[in-house]
Amino acid sequence: MDDFTVVTRIVGACILGGIVGFEREWEKKPAGLRTIMLVTLGSCLVLIMSQRIPDFVIITGFENMRVEMTRIQAAIVQGVGFLGAGTIMTGRRTVHGLTTAAVVWAMSAVGAAAGIGDWVLAISGTIACFVILRNLGPLRPQTPPDPPKTKSDKKDLPSKEKK
Repeated sequence: MDDFTVVTRIVGACILGGIVGFEREWEKKPAGLRTIMLVTLGSCLVLIMSQRIPDFVIITGFENMRVEMTRIQAAIVQGVGFLGAGTIMTGRRTVHGLTTAAVVWAMSAVGAAAGIGDWVLAISGTIACFVILRNLGPLRPQTPPDPPKTKSDKKDLPSKEKK
């Protein structure tokens, strides 16, 4: 793989990550522009590196060595899943951050697609992710959390009488 191809894939992954990252930043989500761009860049770099390993590493007796791409992709999915899990917050009756975690995970796949040079997959994945984020909302209204209890609420509660 020549250097121009490497640079093209890296820049492409950053641009595609930037498109979705901008949307997340605009919506003031925890994983914004820089985070999503770094996720796509990281996935891209790992897969480019895995393709270039045979060009840089020569081990005597292992001339026919193959790099197992599916194992590298599995490691990306696991690592990014851990990163995405860190964006999920649970409250009393609500869970926040699931969409952000899903975006991080999906964009890591976009970065991986850019890393192997599958531009149709990378661009379509970015477009699909962007369209979903911009055009789809919750199918039912969100229920607001219960208001916090105040001291005045406690006075209204019936008291237990001592006998």
